[in-house]
Amino acid sequence: MAKTRELSVTLRKDEGKGASRRLRRAGSVPAIVYGGGKLGPVSIQMEHKDVYMASQNEWFYSSILDLNLGGDVQKVLLRDMQRHPFKQQILHLDFLRINDNEAIRVRVPLHFLNQETSPAGKTGGAIIMHEITEVEISCLPKDLPEFIAVDLAELKVDDIIHLSSLKLPKGTELADLNLGKEHDIAVVIAKLGRVEVEPTEEAEGEEAAEETKEGEGDK
Repeated sequence: MAKTRELSVTLRKDEGKGASRRLRRAGSVPAIVYGGGKLGPVSIQMEHKDVYMASQNEWFYSSILDLNLGGDVQKVLLRDMQRHPFKQQILHLDFLRINDNEAIRVRVPLHFLNQETSPAGKTGGAIIMHEITEVEISCLPKDLPEFIAVDLAELKVDDIIHLSSLKLPKGTELADLNLGKEHDIAVVIAKLGRVEVEPTEEAEGEEAAEETKEGEGDK
């Protein structure tokens, strides 16, 4: 199960574009929390330095977050993040409240293990392609994993690992596989790359002779 991380937030009273610009200039990030049955949306703000540091971690995008509003802790998932087009600045965040008893759909990262020591990894000229690096799963919040491991220890050249071959943690399922066999896409493909053969001395001699004949024919 993924660890729960806590982030401190404060209530945001002023709304609108002007208020958001003032917050950003003061080093804060405007955000909103929504969902959760009868609870309405709540506008909050967060310290930019804290959010930016958290955003450098994989868990920020796929783990359950505890938003602590003066002791009132709400479990949420990050649902949207707006970044500045060229500055290292986060402009806005959307968080979705979760219910411990309701299934959630979350995109979690794939961690590829033992690639270098696999038969394909030891084969000269072999190319191992990661076709996707994350998958969408459905599970209860308590079963949410930080990542899904893809063990490539037995991977050989010409092998293809599909979604249906992944070993999922207990209580989780792949959302795409419920849509039909055509959604059982490749996750990893191992194949030989194009090998360029260096010409031998004999071949080089024959090529030079052909070029000489062609030159004499042009005279």
